Amino acid sequence: MKRKRTSNESETENGVSRRDFLKLASGLAAAVGLTQFIRLDTLAGSGTEGQEKGVKWGMLIDINKCIGCNYCTYACQAVNNLADDMLYNVVTTETTQNGTEYFLSRPCMQCAEAPCVHVCPVAATYYREDGIVAMDYDRCIGCRYCQVACPYDARVFNWRQPIEKSELSPMFGVQEVPNRPRGVVEKCHFCSHRIDDGLVRNLTPGVDPQATPACVVACPTGARVFGDLNDPESPISKAREQANVTLRLREELSTEPRVYYVPPASAYRPPFQKGE
Repeated sequence: MKRKRTSNESETENGVSRRDFLKLASGLAAAVGLTQFIRLDTLAGSGTEGQEKGVKWGMLIDINKCIGCNYCTYACQAVNNLADDMLYNVVTTETTQNGTEYFLSRPCMQCAEAPCVHVCPVAATYYREDGIVAMDYDRCIGCRYCQVACPYDARVFNWRQPIEKSELSPMFGVQEVPNRPRGVVEKCHFCSHRIDDGLVRNLTPGVDPQATPACVVACPTGARVFGDLNDPESPISKAREQANVTLRLREELSTEPRVYYVPPASAYRPPFQKGE
């Protein structure tokens, strides 16, 4: 017997019921200890892309393709010469409300309205023209205001002198950026050095490996996609268009993250078909 859909189960534009989507949002939120993962209008593709001019780099992570190998983390450590307690990218194992386990990879969200930028008293954290939230380590005074303000726990404080060489080098890459001094806050920067160098050489970030973040290149399953959010032909724009649903962390805070997720398919599959 076909069940009548209640008012709370009205479908979104992507065929996911509001009730089931809220369950999914609640389940994924637990991964970072949050009360809400995203706003419902994210399903319709809301965001700042298209509203901002010029190139705006973004990343999409497909949870369904992530196998928890940590290659993204290892590549990041090798390229940035990071110790094991200084991770820019963290992969955790989480569970949806229906009991399905999944891996959640969390780099810096490169927010368009970044709390870390707003609270920095010396402008050591700033926006690049391409949207990347960058650090000026010469200006950083180590107050850690940015670390406290970040709702994604995406920053780490450098308590000690930098390590001589990552144990993950050269297997997962070699150091590509200078060591940061003791007493500063560090973070993921989308491998901006690769992006900048690649553009000078007429390479396309997200397409050419030499101009693409190391974590994206290292992923063996293609779970990470990178590109210009304002370019409809970029890899990330095409991936978002093909995805059934995309989510963003803590969007209710209006931070406007530039990292999108394709959630576990089993978590958002509607219990009925259209017309039932």
